[in-house]
Amino acid sequence: MDRRSFVRNCTLAAGLFASGVAVPARAVPRRYARVRLLDATGEPLRASSLEPRAQYVFAYPFAATPCFLFDLGRAVPGRNGLETEAGEHYDWPGGVGPGRSLVAYSAICAHKMAHPTPTISYISFRSARNEYEPPEGVISCCAENSRYDPAGGARVIDGPAGQPLAAILLEHDVASDGLFAVGTLGGELFRRFFDEFEARLSLEYPNGDAREPLAGETVVRRLEDFSDNVVSC
Repeated sequence: MDRRSFVRNCTLAAGLFASGVAVPARAVPRRYARVRLLDATGEPLRASSLEPRAQYVFAYPFAATPCFLFDLGRAVPGRNGLETEAGEHYDWPGGVGPGRSLVAYSAICAHKMAHPTPTISYISFRSARNEYEPPEGVISCCAENSRYDPAGGARVIDGPAGQPLAAILLEHDVASDGLFAVGTLGGELFRRFFDEFEARLSLEYPNGDAREPLAGETVVRRLEDFSDNVVSC
């Protein structure tokens, strides 16, 4: 943003405050550790190796919080005007990678927090089934029938979810074709997630590291390899 635009925006904001017009709250990116994405063999993941419209899962920004990674097969522009359940507005920056087709989101449903586990996943990506669904496909939660648009910042298409899935911010290193997770944008549900599933997580993470912030590396797997049963609806 240049100085002239900055001054103009500040003047506009001051005028709105002076006139008593409510200025919508803004959701700002939350920065976590810059974590390199690895493939299932433990080697640095190359963005160009991802299969278009396949579904991948990785942990970020904590050891127990799952995220989706998709190559939607085409350049994905940003999406403005998204809103969290708390009323915070934000603009999603769009896809990254060689073709700007890679997107990532928290895999915790924004309604009742269904999420992929090693046993089962009620939330997954599928192809569009009719002309009313985004042609790139949808993220569908079969627990309560919420559907999200992965090409539109994971906005809610249908169902009871009160906000989009939180976006995972990615960086693409052109020289190595590597991918890094660097933060989130939108409505996080991590605190609620840990409170709700504390008993189960204590069994899955007996060392108590479910809430451990990740640093360094995280492994990307196909959802079908991570969960024994991927439910589709």
